[in-house]
Amino acid sequence: MSFHTYMLRCADGSYYLGHTDSLDARIAQHQSGDIAGYTHSRPPVSLVWQQDFGSREEAIAAEQQIKGWSRKKKEALIAGDWELISALARKSFDTGLRQAQPLLRTNGERGHISPIIVLVRPQLGENIGKAARAMLNFGLTEMRLVSPRDGWPNPDAGPAAAGADVVLDGAQVYETLADAVADCAHVYATTVRKRGVTKPVVTPEEAAREIHGATGRSAFVFGPERSGLETDDVALARKILTVPINPDFGSLNLAQAVILCAYEWSKQASLTQPTMSDLGEPAPQEELEGMIGQLETLLDSAGYFFPPDRAPATKRTLRNLLTKPGWNHLEVRTLRGVLSALGNPRAR
Repeated sequence: MSFHTYMLRCADGSYYLGHTDSLDARIAQHQSGDIAGYTHSRPPVSLVWQQDFGSREEAIAAEQQIKGWSRKKKEALIAGDWELISALARKSFDTGLRQAQPLLRTNGERGHISPIIVLVRPQLGENIGKAARAMLNFGLTEMRLVSPRDGWPNPDAGPAAAGADVVLDGAQVYETLADAVADCAHVYATTVRKRGVTKPVVTPEEAAREIHGATGRSAFVFGPERSGLETDDVALARKILTVPINPDFGSLNLAQAVILCAYEWSKQASLTQPTMSDLGEPAPQEELEGMIGQLETLLDSAGYFFPPDRAPATKRTLRNLLTKPGWNHLEVRTLRGVLSALGNPRAR
């Protein structure tokens, strides 16, 4: 099944972004006014742009990204003017880079951002965008492209990047891998096979540890989606980077390979960690006893403890159940309020 991101021009000249798995039917609904909301009050509407994606998540990500674009940038997208889109994006590059700075870690005496992600002869713009997304997830922003098959910039990269524009806007293009890594002292060729080249082999974790302890520029090098790095490409690297993988199915897509390396590097970087939720102090035993006693009273009046000779065992089981979660003060009060409402129901 295909999913579609689409843009409509409304009668007042504004633009509407949406996504769907049935483009013709959805556009017809907008045009007939069957969909309440923005387009319902701005008829007539016309479809001015759309793009297909392989999953709903990708279509939603593209919708959200383009929604944030300026009017001029949206109109450049409609016209297919990728040079203008790139130029408009460049204006916000400095701002985006400043926003990304808290994610970055420097390496070496000159304070270079580390490491660099180098994509050699990438075939699909969509995969370049996904790799950019994977990079920015873990604080990497510097991408270099070696002879991308469909040229650069690529119209399919932006939507797939899902907002990682700071990576795509700063991507540099080189004719050869040698040029792309000329300033790097530590180059890791990612491959599941040694391809006849005798070099030290490391895991992403080992490579990340070396990069954090080294000086000079570092680069992770990834090959084309279909075939991976050629022997001559691997020969340029200082080390081979590979992962323990299922020998019967050793195929990673480009973004997966990038995210493995980026994640391992990020574990030693100063990235913001998720905040811990404050669960509150456990309620004192006195409050728990009050809650348990209230529940037992309600159950007793409802005839729950039957037969009577089983009542002590049943009460112990309830006590064990209610003391396991570690209720805090607010939770105990809330549950006691529930019990009170059940014991004294009233019409509303």
